[in-house]
Amino acid sequence: MFDKLFGRGGGRPAADPHALPAPRKLRNGLYTLHALGDTRVSALLEAATAGDWELVKAALAPFDLGRDDRVLGELADLDGVQEWIGAAVEEHAEHRATALLISGARHISWGWEARTRARAVDVSREQWRVFRERLGIAEEQLLRAAESRPEWVTPWRRLLTSGRGMSLGPAVNETRLAAALRRDPLDLATHIEWLSQLQPRWGGKPGEALAFAREAFAGAPDGHRLGCVVAMAHIEEWVESDGGTSLDTPGTQEELREAARRSILHPAYERSPGWQQDFNIFAMALGLSAEGIVARRVFHELAGAYTPWPWQYMANPEKAYARHRRTA
Repeated sequence: MFDKLFGRGGGRPAADPHALPAPRKLRNGLYTLHALGDTRVSALLEAATAGDWELVKAALAPFDLGRDDRVLGELADLDGVQEWIGAAVEEHAEHRATALLISGARHISWGWEARTRARAVDVSREQWRVFRERLGIAEEQLLRAAESRPEWVTPWRRLLTSGRGMSLGPAVNETRLAAALRRDPLDLATHIEWLSQLQPRWGGKPGEALAFAREAFAGAPDGHRLGCVVAMAHIEEWVESDGGTSLDTPGTQEELREAARRSILHPAYERSPGWQQDFNIFAMALGLSAEGIVARRVFHELAGAYTPWPWQYMANPEKAYARHRRTA
């Protein structure tokens, strides 16, 4: 039915031999995606949890950590990595750049854990101190990684986050953006990070982020995941407007439909590890816009796979996912 509706030839994508099986029992029709839904990423996280650097290096073999920010993000968000990665930085010259990259990314996430997602006025002086201390370490390590491996884009994408957190200013952050885009002009993680920088809450102007997203995606080939930047820009607009029905307009619905059809629903789209997060971005944006055509297809393809981001922008994220899924 969906093939006819969207004009696709052929059936569903071929089965992924590395896909983690979904749980048999779903809660409210959903399950939280683990390890990007990939057995190889799961093995990587097991090695990192054990603090075994040799196993981590072996498990990283299928991935290009200098370009794959999703895999790097899994390590960055893993509690405990900070306890052993410092030794890898000091003791393993051959893979020092990789260790620096992992440690820098982890220190950013660890810093935000100390700061919490509270409003700035509600963050204590001690929280700010720890936040800035950890981000300072991240800055030093990521710059060293970038110097060692000048072709890598992920250090520069992560430096955008630390630069924003440390309020380094437009000149520094724009230089880092340019450095990332020189290495990969279509890198989705870089574009989404810059969307945050362009929001009024971080000093941007209303509408600036959406204009940036539209221009970026206009230059992307069909089937590229950069279409997610348009959906994420609309979600950011919704956040800035304090929720409500700001996306529930025919124009927004049509723009999201077209972006989905030309990116994640296009036959050329590649379902690499973590593809479900791309679909979750569109699922949330389409749901917030009350779009009733493409949203159904997106939730159908997800088959209940839920990623906390970007739903964490909403109160009761899992319930919000389940509600929009039922509505679709």
